[in-house]
Amino acid sequence: MKVNPFYSLLFLANLLLFSCSPSEKADDGWRDLFNGKDLSGWKAVAGTATFDVEDGVIIGTAVAGSPNTFLITEETFGDFILELDLKVEHVSSNSGIMARGQFDPNGRDGKGLVYGYQIEADPTDRAWSAGVYDEARRGWLYPLELNPEARSVFKLGEFNHYRIEVIGDEIKTWLNGQEVAYVVDDMDKTGFVGLQVHSISKPEDAGRKTYFKNIRIKTENLDPMPFSKDIFVVNNRLNELTDYEISHGWRLLFNGQNSDGWIGAYKDSFPDFGWTITDGILTIEASNGGESTNAGDIVTTEQFSAFDLAFEFKLTEGANSGLKYFVTLSEGNKGSAIGLEYQILDDENHPDAKMGIEGNRTLASLYDLIKANKQPRFIKPIGEWNKGRVVVYPDNKVEHYLNGVKVVEYVRGSQEYRDLVAISKYKIWENFGEAPEGRILLQDHGDQVSFKNIKIKTLN
Repeated sequence: MKVNPFYSLLFLANLLLFSCSPSEKADDGWRDLFNGKDLSGWKAVAGTATFDVEDGVIIGTAVAGSPNTFLITEETFGDFILELDLKVEHVSSNSGIMARGQFDPNGRDGKGLVYGYQIEADPTDRAWSAGVYDEARRGWLYPLELNPEARSVFKLGEFNHYRIEVIGDEIKTWLNGQEVAYVVDDMDKTGFVGLQVHSISKPEDAGRKTYFKNIRIKTENLDPMPFSKDIFVVNNRLNELTDYEISHGWRLLFNGQNSDGWIGAYKDSFPDFGWTITDGILTIEASNGGESTNAGDIVTTEQFSAFDLAFEFKLTEGANSGLKYFVTLSEGNKGSAIGLEYQILDDENHPDAKMGIEGNRTLASLYDLIKANKQPRFIKPIGEWNKGRVVVYPDNKVEHYLNGVKVVEYVRGSQEYRDLVAISKYKIWENFGEAPEGRILLQDHGDQVSFKNIKIKTLN
């Protein structure tokens, strides 16, 4: 009997297809971290919440009186791309995914402590899901006030798809296909993947469940997905921008090596004493605590109108300084040059915090005008680095941030703004703070304060 060649080829193709295992059919580098049947390769640590498997889903159940509990992989990873689906059934069931997680079995008096990078699942009204939190260590690295458009993406009571890229010192997250967070940090280079069941504060929330499924990872031949949107980057490198930041218009205002781009206020050159640059850090030395009476303030040689400015500062005990913007150097006043000021202050130990009106001279405030609405948990202690940010939009809306959280918002030139100026120390200057452009200033207030990672992008 003569066989049709077409059917012979079709038979061979089907034979090859059905003889291949699923991994051979889709040999794209991904592998499952959860087999869909049991918790092989995983272990629960640090708490007493339970983890079970039903219908191909890991179910974590909250337990009264337990601290945060984590189901962690026995294997550790360096660079990887991780994807999974996560569902939270109740607003009390905060959760998260550990990426390069760390575990100290002796922590918490031998009960064990999980710490490190955690990608958040936040079902509350705060809505910071897929933000980056440093569990049991530094706190929030990427609150979603840095990317407010992403706050509406998480769906309570539904499975949410997470994609997490941890490659080199870069952590990037997606939630349900939307770009969320971008952190550059090198504290942990390897670690486990972990699934969190958060502690609960109310006994009635015991028994609440969190669900995880379709957990897969890729560790070789990584193909990072570029961000298409303009996302703010929390970059903890020292005075070094990422290619992504550069491509979106960011540049350094302080290069970490010398004073290029800066001069003394009311001077033709950079001060020859008082300000030092050592190991990439710009520091004003302590003198007598006076305002601009020693080395003096420094200002940018360039002027700016609409911009996004980020910087880091470190205070010594009792220190006072400030970052001013829209500084014109035209007032001819004595002391510090006039401008809108992001206050930099030790609120606990400097008397200026108790002056002004209702706290409008405290840390991160619009000095003498608007008090910063900040929580203690988002303030780093004296001697540690805090992250400041000032955004001036083309429509004159202005925002102050402290460690990623917005603490001040106002509109330059609005009636509300002018009413505040009228009862402030600035009332003697006509149209204070309303210049179309001005310089950035770092203040010498006679106390030791350090700066680094000063970067800016102009806004159109």
